[in-house]
Amino acid sequence: MAKSNNWTREQTIVAFNVYCKIPFKNSSKTHPTIIKYANIIGRSPSALNMKVGNFGRLDPELQKRGITGLANGSKLEEVIWDEFHGNWDDLAYESEKLISEFQNKTILETNEIDLTDFPEGKDVERLVKTRVNQNFFRSSVLSSYYQKCCITGINISDFLVASHIIPWRTNKEERMNPRNGLCLNSIHDQAFDKGFLTITSDYEVKISDAIFEHKENESIADFFLKYNKQKISLPDKFLPSQEFLKYHSDNIFRG
Repeated sequence: MAKSNNWTREQTIVAFNVYCKIPFKNSSKTHPTIIKYANIIGRSPSALNMKVGNFGRLDPELQKRGITGLANGSKLEEVIWDEFHGNWDDLAYESEKLISEFQNKTILETNEIDLTDFPEGKDVERLVKTRVNQNFFRSSVLSSYYQKCCITGINISDFLVASHIIPWRTNKEERMNPRNGLCLNSIHDQAFDKGFLTITSDYEVKISDAIFEHKENESIADFFLKYNKQKISLPDKFLPSQEFLKYHSDNIFRG
């Protein structure tokens, strides 16, 4: 796609994608992610970083916390924000598809998807979209928590999971919403998924009585009990929805 002086719709959608994938406070013209995507869309890192800042000014959750983006922005940013904010499923796939097109590649190549992994006879296009969107969700959630587990602070990427608060199977509309995600290590992700722990609407860890039954076990004490009533580390943006957390506490947590 040719470079022009004015930002195109396609470039602006990719900029929104980058906004979701980078901690807002870490965004700068020297950040590797900013440089990478600026090169892809044919813009300078400074210009893309400014665009990310412009999206920050539109984020109501940042505004509530006194975090503001740049004061000025374009009408196109507002149009893209209104179209995709809350419509995460379409944003994820369309923006990733555009990133592929800017590079003259397929979405399979840019997302490193191997079709041989897919079961025969299934709807391949639907499965590809699901995989692409899952990758986007993981990137958005983990980056917001600075690639650290919100309970333990573990920062080894291979151990981290973008855990759904309302399960994937339960609410299709909120599957890709980053506010329906927590960055957890794989052990606490399993415990959260099965209701052995929850996060309260005050963002505190709450451990199930089913875990306390094993309190004499030193590993249980180290892995779980010492975190009971501890505040989680809050994300840079996409603060976990209190409504979603209440759903988990009411419907999944074992009490």
